[in-house]
Amino acid sequence: MPPIGIFDSGIGGLSVLSHIHELMPTEDLLYVADSGHLPYGSKTSEYVVQRAIAITRFLVEQQEAKAIVVACNTATAAAVSRLRSKFLIPIIGMEPGVKPGIKESRSGVVAILATEGTLGSEKFQALLDQYGNGAEVIVQPCNGWVEQVEHAEHDSPETRQIVADQVKPLLKRGADTLVLGCTHFPFLKEAIGIYAGEGIQVIDTGLAVAQELRRRLQSNNLLGMAKTGGNTHFWSSGSPEQTGRLISRLWGDPNQVNPLPV
Repeated sequence: MPPIGIFDSGIGGLSVLSHIHELMPTEDLLYVADSGHLPYGSKTSEYVVQRAIAITRFLVEQQEAKAIVVACNTATAAAVSRLRSKFLIPIIGMEPGVKPGIKESRSGVVAILATEGTLGSEKFQALLDQYGNGAEVIVQPCNGWVEQVEHAEHDSPETRQIVADQVKPLLKRGADTLVLGCTHFPFLKEAIGIYAGEGIQVIDTGLAVAQELRRRLQSNNLLGMAKTGGNTHFWSSGSPEQTGRLISRLWGDPNQVNPLPV
């Protein structure tokens, strides 16, 4: 069976890649870190759309991917509709877990932690309009969080301070559920947990995306039938060496990171 393609603006999508690998360990996976164009959250929607199209075309036409996971909330909001209109294979996107966040909240106060690009998108506003009634939903742009993860500073004192500055006010407002609306943010769960405490729920939609991917592959008869473990290959539009070091810290030895030709 052909491989599955996954991409993000950087290495944040590794949080989704991990769930996919755990759920479907025999599938071959292709991961693109568009690190040379990081961060997507501060780019225009059209810029993100063009990057998403270029990367998807590379994965589909050159690497023969059978499905694409847009492992980035900002890229999903900006580009997933365009991708689905251009490519005939299954394309699975991300979205902040507004619905499960509201369902799980006891206080009725839910905080959405995401980038400005995600929070300012029409897709996110439609999500709020659909599920946000009956709850107080606080939207929190988390400036600097993506960059800290990309610099391998997810557990540094500076990162813990940045997280504290943006999480503590949400808790004071009564939020008992924090929804991670960026694939980089699961790598900050430990820092978030320092201030959130045991009574605060932290929701990450990575597993739900992996489950939806498996469902779509099954319905299209695209699930791999191999009995042994699949291989994972990596590309980066930034420095392959630097991306490789980050992947080693967050995922494991990538063996090799190839330069992205688009």
